[in-house]
Amino acid sequence: MAAGKTALGAILDPIKGRLRWAIAAQAVSAAAGVVPFIAVAELGRVLLDDGPNRTGDAWTVTAIGAGALLVRLIVALVAGGISHLADNALQFHIRRSLTARLGRVPLGWFSSRNSGQVKKAVQDDVDAMHHLIAHSLLDITTATVVPVTSLAYLFWVDWRMTLVVIAPLLIGLTLYSATMAGMSKNLPLYDEAMGRINGSAVEFVQGIAVVKTFGQARRAHREFARAADDFSEFFLTWVRSTQYSKAAAEIVLSPIAVLVTTLAGGALFVTQGWLDAVDLLPFALLGIGLTAPILSLFYASYELRIAKGAAERVAGILDTEELPVPDAPKTPDGNRVSYRGVRFSYDGEQEALAGVDLELSPGTVTALVGPSGSGKSTLAALLPRFWDVTGGAISIGGVDIRDMALEDLYSRVAFVFQDVRLTQDTVADNIRMARPDADLAEVRAAARAACVDDVIEALPRGYDSVIGEDARLSGGQAQRVSIARALLADTPVIVLDEAAAYADPHSEAAVQDALSELTRGKIVLMIAHRLSTVVGADQIVVLEDGRIVERGRHPELVAAGGRYARMWHAHEHTSRWQPHSPAPVTQAANVATAGGHS
Repeated sequence: MAAGKTALGAILDPIKGRLRWAIAAQAVSAAAGVVPFIAVAELGRVLLDDGPNRTGDAWTVTAIGAGALLVRLIVALVAGGISHLADNALQFHIRRSLTARLGRVPLGWFSSRNSGQVKKAVQDDVDAMHHLIAHSLLDITTATVVPVTSLAYLFWVDWRMTLVVIAPLLIGLTLYSATMAGMSKNLPLYDEAMGRINGSAVEFVQGIAVVKTFGQARRAHREFARAADDFSEFFLTWVRSTQYSKAAAEIVLSPIAVLVTTLAGGALFVTQGWLDAVDLLPFALLGIGLTAPILSLFYASYELRIAKGAAERVAGILDTEELPVPDAPKTPDGNRVSYRGVRFSYDGEQEALAGVDLELSPGTVTALVGPSGSGKSTLAALLPRFWDVTGGAISIGGVDIRDMALEDLYSRVAFVFQDVRLTQDTVADNIRMARPDADLAEVRAAARAACVDDVIEALPRGYDSVIGEDARLSGGQAQRVSIARALLADTPVIVLDEAAAYADPHSEAAVQDALSELTRGKIVLMIAHRLSTVVGADQIVVLEDGRIVERGRHPELVAAGGRYARMWHAHEHTSRWQPHSPAPVTQAANVATAGGHS
């Protein structure tokens, strides 16, 4: 965003030329819209004149009024057409810009934001600016031009009577200003309060099964009710603080109040001989039309505040720092992965990783273990550049991953998430995501290797079934689809967030078989959540507070009696107290290392 510009001003830059034309056309239309009322007033003055016959003047005034009305209609259509075309162009531009920027931000950026936040910016906030561009700017123009044109004419008729007519407007504007004074302070608080009540509602609905199971439905409902009560109290306090000034403003600005003021003042002026009776007609006709534009101006200002907030959120995404890409990418020689003095911090203050050195050789499995918050997920996520290191370097085949083209990096590194990510598309297209040119035979071969072909074939439309519509998969089945996707990609490096950790017992063996096929002969970096899955790993790396405190194979680390040994003994103790749980399953990646199949 350019320095010195508001977020809204910067976003409107691409269509400012068209908006100027729309506003100019609307100004002409608004001014032309006042002319018929002036023509009626002038016609009355002509017909009621006691002087010579002015029939010709009467027809001239009538023709001017009719012509102005036609001009108003035509130019208003032009202004509306220009503003709507500008709005469509801007929405297209913003959404393309947002999509392009979201495609270039670090993948880790999405981890700290939910899909609802992204959707709100891409869809809701862009829509919020529609009313401002297509309607409110034209309304503001009309609300400005109509009173100015009317008052200019009325001042020409009699400046003293004009002051009487605008007295209610000045009083009403003062009262409305008092009403709007708290808007800038209370509107953000209103948004926050609505966010809290919406969040409470979502949590209550999503967690209803859990809270009822544990007999906490009343407690959960109380929390939702408390959020609703807090919102109600805030909103009522806000409304009560403005209700009197708003009601008074609307009474003073009502057409009846203006008409009564005009007639009362006019009666005084006529009886005192300050104004001819016929000259009261323009003030009666145009005076009551001054209030509606003023009220529209205040309503449009509310739309402007909403659009400003939406623009700030959109600009926040458009200003998100992009993942740097090299001008002259380098190509690795091989796929050996090296971490050299790697440091990383999420906030620039506290380090999540501090000086990590690690080697991953082809055909080996490296398991990362450690307590929650030790840095396991961070260390793994740095390899596919979810974030960039803040110190040290990660290299593949001797080339810093920051010097590689992103397409080259992602053709070498695949990430199998514990939390399965499938798009609302056909099952086949979900599998061929990394290779859109793959034919159905290759897709089916990957699905068979992932032990999910029979599940897909049983769907209503087989591989053409759409996720979320006629393809509803269990957690384990969805995980196998994601593994089939990684199999089809056939990358030499696999980052594995223990994919079977949350699979049901029936699906776990199938997931392990699929993982065995996926990881055969590859470089595997595995985030381990259960120690039973790492006993066959070539290298176990123990992390604590962002540092490697131990590394080695399972027997060596148990014999050493250090941090890993204590974790293992605690795991064995827990397992003995769970006689009915499934026996620990050896991670398929470990079997792959031995060249076997689980």
